[in-house]
Amino acid sequence: MKVCVVGAGAIGGYMAVRLADAGHEVSAIARGPHLAAIRTKGLTLLEGDQELVATTLTATDTIPDLGTQDVVLLALKAHQIAAVVQDLPAIVGPETVLVTLQNGIPWWYFQKLGGPYADRVVETVDPGGVLFNAIDPNQVVGCIAYPAATVAEPGVIQHIEGNRFPVGELDGSASDRVAMVSALFGEGGFKARVLDDIRSEIWLKLWGNLTFNPISALTHATLVDICQFPLSRALAATMMTEAKTIAERLGASFRVPMERRIAGAESVGKHKTSMLQDVEAGKPLEIDGMLGVVVELAEITDVEVPTLRAVYACASLLNKTIQDEGVHIKGRPRTA
Repeated sequence: MKVCVVGAGAIGGYMAVRLADAGHEVSAIARGPHLAAIRTKGLTLLEGDQELVATTLTATDTIPDLGTQDVVLLALKAHQIAAVVQDLPAIVGPETVLVTLQNGIPWWYFQKLGGPYADRVVETVDPGGVLFNAIDPNQVVGCIAYPAATVAEPGVIQHIEGNRFPVGELDGSASDRVAMVSALFGEGGFKARVLDDIRSEIWLKLWGNLTFNPISALTHATLVDICQFPLSRALAATMMTEAKTIAERLGASFRVPMERRIAGAESVGKHKTSMLQDVEAGKPLEIDGMLGVVVELAEITDVEVPTLRAVYACASLLNKTIQDEGVHIKGRPRTA
């Protein structure tokens, strides 16, 4: 099967190596030193004490070079998708399945959703409805990426924990193609349960991201540190309570209690969230896709969210400072 991973970073790279090792014809979209390293020596995946190197995959920074694919894994961050949307028709044919792997609320959230909010554009992650209008929702399968991974160095992905990638049709149907995607992921060694309510699972993942990511970015603390410090644990719980009210007004439900969700984050240990990693690298933060969009949904559903707004304001200013001043903020080991 021809599979293109658009965005071969931590999660995309993890999937690319595993699917290539399973025998699929995998191509990866990357750039800069990461692309150069993949072209030179392949894409390496480190899992525990094991090392897996994918040397057969095609790596490029030019999407139209690849031709029509069977499956496209869209593994870019929310704010990066608009820059490539004009190139997607070159690899997305009539039968291609486009699997979305963004954190947070996706641009398609209100597509194929009935009720009073049907077919609204989510402006925070899709200003002006660029993605809404350019990407056919009939070709989209939603996916939630639960694993934790990092780009250890150019061309090298370090897997930290987890292998779950649940998938689901936007309308909740049990289609042949979503079963195909689930089976494909299974061949790569992933757990990919087919869901009949992808949006509720999106909220379950987002529940942690909208809290732990910005708190981590602002405090430089890891997941276990945030969860074990009483004040930040209480802050996370307050943010999650506000978000839960929004989600439930939109018809979503939570299969996991809040304290269990926090405990799950705590169990990951000394893991730096993706947003903290971006702070340290001086990269733009995915704050709008993780938290700003929730504030937008609070306005749509008329829910008061003072804590979410306060944290969003602080993290947004941090993001602006990083980009305007070209700084990165990285902790240094204490010297004697």
